[in-house]
Amino acid sequence: IHGWLLLLPAAALLAAFTHYPAVATLWHSFFSTPKGNRPARFIGLDQYQTMIEDPIFWIALKNNLVFAAATIPASIVLAIVMALWVNEKILGRGLLRLAFFTPTMLPMIAVANIWLFFYTPDYGLLDQFRSLFGLPAYNWLGSRDTALWCLIAVTVWKEAGFFMIFYLAALQQISPDLAEAAAIEGTPRWTYFRRVTFPLLMPTTLFVLINAVINAFRLVDHVVVMTRGGPDNTTSLLLFYIYEIGFKFWDLGYAAALTMVLL
Repeated sequence: IHGWLLLLPAAALLAAFTHYPAVATLWHSFFSTPKGNRPARFIGLDQYQTMIEDPIFWIALKNNLVFAAATIPASIVLAIVMALWVNEKILGRGLLRLAFFTPTMLPMIAVANIWLFFYTPDYGLLDQFRSLFGLPAYNWLGSRDTALWCLIAVTVWKEAGFFMIFYLAALQQISPDLAEAAAIEGTPRWTYFRRVTFPLLMPTTLFVLINAVINAFRLVDHVVVMTRGGPDNTTSLLLFYIYEIGFKFWDLGYAAALTMVLL
């Protein structure tokens, strides 16, 4: 009983703010949206049928899958490289760690505004650099070819430093005797990393991978600030589309059905 009482506060919060909302969302997805004097009525799977016929939903889902496929491996690989670098005995290691971790501490809204300055046509940092080579201005966030990749770059920059901390902690738990033994045997550094370091990092990689997948499907702040889903829904991710349906068009029933797909 004592143990269950200790678990009760956390269990109550989890039930109230995670489990109940998930079940309630599933329930509401089977009902129409109440409007004015018209109450919600049971419509079964009509919302899901509407979703199948909704071209914007498929665009948002495809965009989100591309976004996840690009940000997840890039963030993890970059985090490992940065962790290996700052784990070495190099000059200014503390400042380098701080520089890598700083983006993680910034709110996503602030990050989006910083990168807006980078991407602004003519005046932005990227176009200022391009002008040195005589290249014309380019609307990075206004082009269908580059808008989504610009958001991907922002996300990788923001998340890699966060994942680096976990890898750095894991690297510092590896016994230095292994590196010494490999050095005595004349093992190349790449072979040591591939055969020793990376396998020992697998539990951390699994933890980071799960977080990266969750983050890839729940990021919406930078879309709202930087593109609002444009141009022509090129950067409309699934959570942003749910936000628009639920709070811009106030179709709560359809938003609930979309949320179940996201969940």
